[in-house]
Amino acid sequence: MSEPAQTGAPDAGTLAHEPLWRPSEAAVAAANMTKFRTQVARDWQIGLKDTDALWAWSTEQVDRFWTSLWRSCDVIGEMGRPALINGDKMPGAQFFPNAKLNWAENLLRFSRGNPRDAIVFWGEDKVKRRIAHAELWDDVARLAQYFRWLGLEPGDRVAGFVPNMPESIIGALAAASIGCIWSSCSPDFGVQGVLDRFGQIEPKVLLTADGYWYNGKPQNSLARVQEVLAKLPSVQQVLVIPYLNNHPDIAQMPRAKLFREALNEQTGGEISFDRVPFNHPLFIMYSSGTTGVPKCIVHGQGGTLLQHLKEHRLHCDIKPGDRMFYFTTCGWMMWNWLISGLASGATLLLFDGSPAGNILFDFAQAEKCTMFGTSAKWIDACAKAGLEPKKTHDLSTVRMITSTGSPLAPESFDYIYEKVKTDVCLSSISGGTDIVSCFMLGNPTGPVWRGEIQMRGLGLKVEVWNDEGKPVSGEKGELVCTKPFPSMPVGFWNDEGGKRYKAAYFEKYPNIWHHGDYVELTAHGGIIVYGRSDAVLNPGGVRIGTAEIYRQVEQLPEILESIVIGQDWQNDVRVVLFVRLRDGVKLDEALKDRIKAQIRANTTPRHVPAKIVAVVDIPRTKSGKITELAVRDTVHGLAVKNKEALANPEALDLYVDIAELKS
Repeated sequence: MSEPAQTGAPDAGTLAHEPLWRPSEAAVAAANMTKFRTQVARDWQIGLKDTDALWAWSTEQVDRFWTSLWRSCDVIGEMGRPALINGDKMPGAQFFPNAKLNWAENLLRFSRGNPRDAIVFWGEDKVKRRIAHAELWDDVARLAQYFRWLGLEPGDRVAGFVPNMPESIIGALAAASIGCIWSSCSPDFGVQGVLDRFGQIEPKVLLTADGYWYNGKPQNSLARVQEVLAKLPSVQQVLVIPYLNNHPDIAQMPRAKLFREALNEQTGGEISFDRVPFNHPLFIMYSSGTTGVPKCIVHGQGGTLLQHLKEHRLHCDIKPGDRMFYFTTCGWMMWNWLISGLASGATLLLFDGSPAGNILFDFAQAEKCTMFGTSAKWIDACAKAGLEPKKTHDLSTVRMITSTGSPLAPESFDYIYEKVKTDVCLSSISGGTDIVSCFMLGNPTGPVWRGEIQMRGLGLKVEVWNDEGKPVSGEKGELVCTKPFPSMPVGFWNDEGGKRYKAAYFEKYPNIWHHGDYVELTAHGGIIVYGRSDAVLNPGGVRIGTAEIYRQVEQLPEILESIVIGQDWQNDVRVVLFVRLRDGVKLDEALKDRIKAQIRANTTPRHVPAKIVAVVDIPRTKSGKITELAVRDTVHGLAVKNKEALANPEALDLYVDIAELKS
């Protein structure tokens, strides 16, 4: 497939003028990206010598690009004309205003009568199941019929308080097939966290499992579901999925029925797909921050489909028969992203539970995974645990490894190529719930450079702007998108006049999407992410991305992870670093000096923390992201408004009234 640029991966000091990996000429020639570029050049009678040229064209001829993508992916539906109106307005632009399509119809296009695997599911080492395409089709048909029998209509909401398991995908597909809106969160949310989300959107149907497995232990969900139902009167029907037990006791749960019983009441067979307008709502997703009740972000059927088709087929080179894995929960947008892989003919590999140890590598080997997706934090944890799957596992089928959730440190690039697999396209990807997709991601036809995301997404006019609002390269600035794209949110739920939507993305730069990431455009056309711009540190008025500090600190073997904030101090801001240490390690002056020396030697004196404090836990969101703003607010004695967004809210107590920060 490809050619490693050198034996193994470079040391931290190796010059960055050599890539870690290049695709072979044969791989480039066979890539979907190359075939698409060739087709575009033929259709529009233009010259496009490489992927860089394709990106430039796609961001200048936005309407032509998305038209070509629709055609090349054979999207089922009526495209209509024009491809774009109000293309100079954000918000306000409309893609394919006369189109009619159905997301579920496009995802199930390979399924009817197909005996091959559609979904392979592991619930830790407790449950293993395989779902054939034909079985998936029939289950969706039955559930869609049941929803219609209940009286659900287009625009009604179906919610899932569910693990990452096949029935969750069946629920989303059945809802979308009749024009309903799907919304989900993972079953580790507390009662208030569920109500903060579903209470805003008032679903008519709730899907839930009886529980889930984590670290080998059963976690029952039904007691929390009953508490939720007491305060969620909109729910007319609860469908309970057996997971911990084959016959869970639901006798005391109001309006409840077992999932399979509901399906067995229907005949299956045909699916009557409701083809809806391009921007008809598909998903309601939730911001994961801790600054208030979550924003309810509405994404449309057409924009989600087109963006995911582009990212899977072109940026990830997914082809029919490939086997896609992403470690995710149903409360993270990567779940929505993963399941759209069905539209490219991929088999979905689902894992639910704790990813500790080698189990994800076991899964990838056993199921012949071709695209392996995970988080930067998990890769770092594997490195710190000393895992070497290159020696212990056969990962020969894996062509691409993707990473997201936080910036992937250069040392993690080294770890993948040294300890996991030499011949693989390592694609750090970045975007978010806001766009249910990516602004920057992989390029199977181009090299991988240490510490860089390979390229900006096709059709997305992504730029880096300095403090004067000017586009720059080779220096840090704000990530913006200067032209509209189809997966911009349809809007926020219950946002009259779109005020909160406009304030979220278009307040800083009118008519320009401001994403809130602090980034740099490199000489290779790649991107380096330095963290969220609202968490940028400003000691002495100098802007420092938090990822710059993490990359240095977490190289030290004594440190498992860290979190850094800016503390207001004596009319300035000082850098405060919190570290979680390995068992048996103490934060003495010698270790503090080593931390400071590591940071100073590889960044600048401004990056060196004024205070270093040991903590036993670091707060993070349900999707695994550390929460710098929540820690900063806690240190300053401010209330954290949405602790339900945190997986471990009790960790914030560790940051209250710290004596070391009072001098």
